[in-house]
Amino acid sequence: MPPATAIVEPSSAGNLPAPPARLTRPALFLDMDGVLAPMAPTPDAVLPDARRTAVLKALDARLDGRLAIVSGRTLAEIDRIADGASRSASGVHGLERRRRDGSIVRGAPDAGVAEALEAFQQFAERDEGLIVEDKGVSAGLHYRQAPDQAEAAADLAGDLADRTGLTLQPGHMVLELKTPGSDKGTAVTAFMAEAPFAGAVPVMLGDDLTDEHGFEAAERLGGFGVLVGPARPTAARYRLDGVDAVMDWLERLEVEA
Repeated sequence: MPPATAIVEPSSAGNLPAPPARLTRPALFLDMDGVLAPMAPTPDAVLPDARRTAVLKALDARLDGRLAIVSGRTLAEIDRIADGASRSASGVHGLERRRRDGSIVRGAPDAGVAEALEAFQQFAERDEGLIVEDKGVSAGLHYRQAPDQAEAAADLAGDLADRTGLTLQPGHMVLELKTPGSDKGTAVTAFMAEAPFAGAVPVMLGDDLTDEHGFEAAERLGGFGVLVGPARPTAARYRLDGVDAVMDWLERLEVEA
């Protein structure tokens, strides 16, 4: 397991091995879409799954609560999809965070979010495949069902980011403009400063660029990241092929106190 002082250079991930089958006192931080759940045409098409729920509940018990879902989705959506299996969770790229005791830390929305929402909604009128998502502290524009709009959507989001000061967060065929100041790395760092995570070894599983902050935070705090999906440049030390591989690894994982 890498020491806290290790410096990780971005890797192509092509030759990254699968993560170890046995970990000592890990704290698991798991992204939702593309990691715990397969990607779907629309955000609400991702549904609860009996195997996923059972795996998460079993892990939460075995890890004495050192399990958190860290996602771009809202806490409400995390709970819907995970069927309430993760008491600790962070949503909207760190802008919402629920501690193990149930208390919630939520940032106030930047004034620019309303402007971004209005602009995205006007833009979405050009194609019924475009979906606008209002997360309160951020605005998302999904173009998975309208891939020909990708370039125009990116231009719009970039202009809005420059004008409003919102943080532009690209994802899997989605562009999100969010209130600045938090990301998945700040969420992991905050969890690791609290019970029951403090003193454990952080392990972050993620699939896209939004998860790189989480990989970097886990590495900095003495743990590591696991990239899920195709090889690409990454700060993660290990890789798994996809959601099924994640579920298999989580089910087989041996945990030492």
